[in-house]
Amino acid sequence: MTQLYLITDSQLLAGRLLPAVEQALIGGAKLIQYRDKSTNTSKRLHEAQQLKALCQRYNVPLIINDDLELAAQLGVGVHFGQQDGSIALARQRLGQDAIIGATCHNSLEFAKQAATQGASYLAFGAFYPSSTKPLAQLAQLDTLTQAKQLFSLPVVAIGGITLDNAMPLIDAGANYVAVISDIFALPTENICYRTKAYYLLSNR
Repeated sequence: MTQLYLITDSQLLAGRLLPAVEQALIGGAKLIQYRDKSTNTSKRLHEAQQLKALCQRYNVPLIINDDLELAAQLGVGVHFGQQDGSIALARQRLGQDAIIGATCHNSLEFAKQAATQGASYLAFGAFYPSSTKPLAQLAQLDTLTQAKQLFSLPVVAIGGITLDNAMPLIDAGANYVAVISDIFALPTENICYRTKAYYLLSNR
């Protein structure tokens, strides 16, 4: 069964981070990544602490985007892009039980390196044009299928995913679909319903 992996967006969720994420958790989101590229470290620490407490209430892991220090401070997982840091160092720092994700774009070679260094899951994409990363190179569906065959790790599909285009990724074997705008651009009161719709889609 394909699960929903949600990534926060500081602009889309300005002033409503916690209520929006809670609605997604009520709807059945299974992984939450805190992504805030600002340099306001006190704000990021405060928000991440609040998110950790919220996620714990729903027994859902929290992962920090691209900040090993913050992840270590909170005792949660981390997600790295290709240039963001060492997966091996993160594994050493965070311990064997931590969730450590790796962006692999469309590269099985990078996925192999990440798996060897101790990644918990491999993220491929963007599969569709994305408003979050409009210049991202598009990944191919067969990369997802091959990764499922080559590595004994969960694979995540990311990039421009909506309810209307998620099915090919689910059919190709994605363990998670990672979504930002298609859920968090909605009004807070609609987020739970849209999250449930992804669950129904992957179980139809």
